[in-house]
Amino acid sequence: MNQVHPNKLALSKWTARQPLNREKHFLVTKIMRDEQGRITDCQLEAVISKKIYHIDWHQLKDSESWQQGWH
Repeated sequence: MNQVHPNKLALSKWTARQPLNREKHFLVTKIMRDEQGRITDCQLEAVISKKIYHIDWHQLKDSESWQQGWH
């Protein structure tokens, strides 16, 4: 399980263990919060194609799917 601190999520770098559409390196470019200020989801941008994906930020804790940093 990856250790992900919500306050350090913005602009963090991630590598997908199984590339999505031949994209494997991503950058967290935006954080969405609810009315209480809790993070609900985040926006990932693929480094090469600049395509945007929205995911639940808790998915980044899954070390089977995501690796912190670019590898």
